Amino acid sequence: MGALPAAFTLADARASGLRKDQVYKGVDSGAFERIGRGVFVMSGSFDPSLESLAAATAVQPSATMCLTSALVNHGLSDEIPIGMDIALPRGLRHPAGFDHVTWHSFDPTTFQIGREVLDGSSGLFAYSAERTIIDMFRLAHQEGSDTAVTALKRWLHQPGHYPSTLLSMAKSFPKAYLSIRTTLEVLT
Repeated sequence: MGALPAAFTLADARASGLRKDQVYKGVDSGAFERIGRGVFVMSGSFDPSLESLAAATAVQPSATMCLTSALVNHGLSDEIPIGMDIALPRGLRHPAGFDHVTWHSFDPTTFQIGREVLDGSSGLFAYSAERTIIDMFRLAHQEGSDTAVTALKRWLHQPGHYPSTLLSMAKSFPKAYLSIRTTLEVLT
């Protein structure tokens, strides 16, 4: 029997020597938690706020925490998200059966920009504070411009953050660049 990862699919369980009925017995006994359709985590393996991201990563390794969830992770928002915002490169199918995930599709050509390993995790990714702010401005029509501006203000007040760093990354996102530059001019 092979080693089972902390977040796994039924296919992973089969590969490690577990049958489907054994996995569901593990769910009944509390050893595993079912997060999505055919996706599980070992109980206690992850901070509960990261279980959805871990399970999504088991299905799609490119899964990345984004938008409001990433703002909260970086201390740039006081919102309490109901679920996790997770981005995948546009063209990949969003996994089914995740109750507390809002899926987003981002351009594959810019998907890796600002993508970082989440602190204290193994193999979980989130967008950097700078990339998240850019995405909030880029998607202000969906996410709200007030949220973007508030996050930018908080980011500017944290030590070691410079507008030039943000603007340098924002050049890869032309639709957001001008809005961010204009807002920075007003705030600084």
